[in-house]
Amino acid sequence: MNTTQNTPEDEYHDRLRARQATLARWNAIDARVSYARLATFGAGALLAVPVMLKAVTGWLLVVPLVLFIALVVYHDRVLRARDAATRAIGFYERGLARIEDRWIGGGEPGDRFRDDHHLYANDLDLFGRGSLFELLSIARTRRGEDTLAAWLKAPAAAVEIRQRQDAVRELTPGLDLREALSIVSADVRARVDRDALVAWAEGPGFLARSGRIIPIVLTAATLTSLLWYAVTGEPTLFQIAIVAQSVAAWAMRHRVDHALHAADGPARDLDILAHLMTRLEREQFASARLTALRHSLGTSGRPASSIIRSLHRLMEMHDWQHNLVFMPIALVLLWGTHLAWAVEAWRARHGAHVRQWLDTVGEFEALSSLSAYRFEHPADPFPDIADGAGPGEFSGEGLGHPLLSAVRMVRNDVHLSGDTRLLVVSGSNMSGKSTLLRTAGINAVLALAGAPVRASALRLTPLDVGATLRIQDSLQEGRSRFYAEITRIRELADTARGPRPLLFLLDELFHGTNSHDRLVGASGVLRALLDAGAIGLITTHDLALTAIADELTPRAANVHFEDWFDGAELQFDYTMKPGPVTRSNALALMRAVGLDVDT
Repeated sequence: MNTTQNTPEDEYHDRLRARQATLARWNAIDARVSYARLATFGAGALLAVPVMLKAVTGWLLVVPLVLFIALVVYHDRVLRARDAATRAIGFYERGLARIEDRWIGGGEPGDRFRDDHHLYANDLDLFGRGSLFELLSIARTRRGEDTLAAWLKAPAAAVEIRQRQDAVRELTPGLDLREALSIVSADVRARVDRDALVAWAEGPGFLARSGRIIPIVLTAATLTSLLWYAVTGEPTLFQIAIVAQSVAAWAMRHRVDHALHAADGPARDLDILAHLMTRLEREQFASARLTALRHSLGTSGRPASSIIRSLHRLMEMHDWQHNLVFMPIALVLLWGTHLAWAVEAWRARHGAHVRQWLDTVGEFEALSSLSAYRFEHPADPFPDIADGAGPGEFSGEGLGHPLLSAVRMVRNDVHLSGDTRLLVVSGSNMSGKSTLLRTAGINAVLALAGAPVRASALRLTPLDVGATLRIQDSLQEGRSRFYAEITRIRELADTARGPRPLLFLLDELFHGTNSHDRLVGASGVLRALLDAGAIGLITTHDLALTAIADELTPRAANVHFEDWFDGAELQFDYTMKPGPVTRSNALALMRAVGLDVDT
């Protein structure tokens, strides 16, 4: 794999200009070949006139015919090279968009992974337009997207995280590999249906193995009797063989057609994947995870791409029997019947590996997505993953939100370790409280997926994550916002009693009820969570709730965000400070928008 010395932005710009020059060159060649094809066709048409008039020999038409066929074959190569250059340009343009913070709306949002009942996916903007998934994913297969989404939705164990980090480190400089994968897999997402492929590969057979001998014997008898007919001129045996073969073929036709028809789509889909696998099979890796993945693309000493192409060749041979010239030969040889059994034999021998191949490609793509993020954001370090035997820990310095542009992002330190297990974040509206919770949460998700984090440094134990940042009422389900919130908190309490500590992120806890019940309920819930070993942050603009930190000292501490008026405009610095906030901006905001709130 290549290594680069330029900054990521410079490297992308250099490669983009090179691919644009390549595209211009192929476009010019395309135009010249198109004119050459037209000229050759015209010359052939003009030459056909004297040939038809018998003024010249017809053999002269062979020259333009051969030249035209050669131009067609070469033109196909030109078009494929031009398309590859176009896709490479798109690859680098999207990469530059991510680096320059203008990527929103340009990638795959992962809407199909949204889950309103997930403990943090919606709260932390993991999926949808402008989401973490859209920022990270360069996967071209649905299985690659599935794998990356699963990593974001389910924190991994410490050993697994470290293996992914090693793999991402090795893949980070592999820009040539990422470009190649983006080119060879251009049609994969639209075509390949993993579930249908696995169902076909692992499903029951369409033809009984015991019946395999019948077409072999019949074809052997037909060929032998044909030879006898050719030698002796006696057609009787050949006629009997043809009749017997025809009867057997008629009896098996439904099963044979079913086997061939069922294999047609999977064979084409797998052939698309084979191009991607061929590129991966050429790579040599050092990390244990990548080496194991590379080896899983082989079966019985053969690379997966070779095995898949053998199935594709069988289906191409099946297409031959639709040729009018070959059709009589196919009928005599029971061509389709033999191919159906060959396809079934392929499925029996290799079908069980299809799921593994798809999962391997998916994991390669997920790791490639994380490596692209690391390449494009070299200042983002890998977190230090502590062993999970002790209490939960989340200690970050210079934490920033990766979905915010560099000009808008403000970094803060968050330390949930030692005696301090809870931060009560107070402040006025729009001061940055919820963003702090999302910043901590999304960096935890990145860290626990094996990715770099937007921080100067981050140390954490394996954690479960839960949040209430986007809790909404539901008219369809007949739930109020308050009921939805307490239901989610009950889920978080159950999770906190699990094998891993919980990182909870509670926004405006119980703000849907009165102040007395809110204070009592919040105190009880937070005490129970801390007693279960959980760590976390809560936000409030209710100054009364800052007393919770005093009740739970030394396990809890107050922090706050400040604001101030600069003339008629409210200003924020989005920097977290120790202690509780001492004033609210609600009345000032009301006056700023023209509401009469003076008494």
